Amino acid sequence: MSKDVQLHIGGSFGDLEKRVTEAWHRAEKGEAVSEDHLTFVNWDALSQTMTTKRLELLRHLRRHPQASIAALARSLGRDYRRVHEDVEILTKAGLIEHDATGLHAGYDEIRTTIAL
Repeated sequence: MSKDVQLHIGGSFGDLEKRVTEAWHRAEKGEAVSEDHLTFVNWDALSQTMTTKRLELLRHLRRHPQASIAALARSLGRDYRRVHEDVEILTKAGLIEHDATGLHAGYDEIRTTIAL
């Protein structure tokens, strides 16, 4: 199954309310509604979270789920400490799943909306 996350930068509480209301109305009509949204307050917040190395890590993890952070670091040829830090940040942001089976990046695509 293809999954994507909609990433929003900026915007208002009203924008969030609109997304929730629209999804609610679709669900009331019987439509299957399953959406993942991630909102960053501003560009700085996104750029501090989504660095080039972290995007590379997500792409690699999407294609090659790993049993552990150590296995991921070896697979990427990177320092364990740095990879651990990146995984923690991306997990807190909701972009990496860390469960009993290991590490997963469950999205095929990240769509970005930047409010001006």
